[in-house]
Amino acid sequence: MPDWATFAGFAGVVLVLLLLLAHASKSAVSGGAPIRGGVDRPQPGSVDPAVAEVHASLTNRVRATGRGTDPAHATQPQLSTLALLANVAVSQGAFGLLLLAGGWFTEIPPSAFGVTAPVLSASTLGVGVVLGGALYAANEVGASVGERLGIGADEGLREALAPDSPAGWAVLLFLVLPIIAGFEELLFRGVLIGVFAAGFGVSPWLLAVGSSVAFALGHGAQGPAGVVVTGVLGFVLAAAFVLTGSLFVVVVAHYLVNALEFVVHEGMDVNWG
Repeated sequence: MPDWATFAGFAGVVLVLLLLLAHASKSAVSGGAPIRGGVDRPQPGSVDPAVAEVHASLTNRVRATGRGTDPAHATQPQLSTLALLANVAVSQGAFGLLLLAGGWFTEIPPSAFGVTAPVLSASTLGVGVVLGGALYAANEVGASVGERLGIGADEGLREALAPDSPAGWAVLLFLVLPIIAGFEELLFRGVLIGVFAAGFGVSPWLLAVGSSVAFALGHGAQGPAGVVVTGVLGFVLAAAFVLTGSLFVVVVAHYLVNALEFVVHEGMDVNWG
């Protein structure tokens, strides 16, 4: 018999830990020195709180040299971009495994997470691809408008995280980004909406609002613009989850937004501005 209350408490702990990590990253970013061409905050349009963690790691390693306040003496991070991305993948993957283990231990049915047979189908894949493409386009429009209003973000961070080898791109696209999208959709949509609605009879639309607020708070390091943009993106993903009942749809969409940002801007060197 599912133990909804125990799992809810466990998921709450995971959420608090993630938000504390995001808050710590925000503090590091706000108090850190610029790195790689003056980057002082992550890209507001980026979907993942995990990006803030990478930025904090980069900032802290520059500050550790004792010369971070002088751009002329700023040194390269001690860890490579690939190692930093791997660090994010491991941490996000660990959180995801904890959630899955907690769900198994408390006997939460997979359907509550939005995982139903068939998990993979042409229709769910198609919906995810269309949604991801639309969200990416909206994200680009929002970023362009933000730049014209003087609140655009420095793109140096994304450039710093972009792989510089085919192997690096393979790791990013087929390992790191899928793990990040999978974990965050599992937590913010599968658990905070699906499980809570199934276990406690709360309106999924009300939960969609709450999960989107939590998702936005995870982007505090990106500043007010980042919080607003990711909050809106989070609600769209939440609405898609409620309407389709499929975790797979939102994982695909989330992954595409992130992947397209890297491939279009860094791999293809396209700048819509």
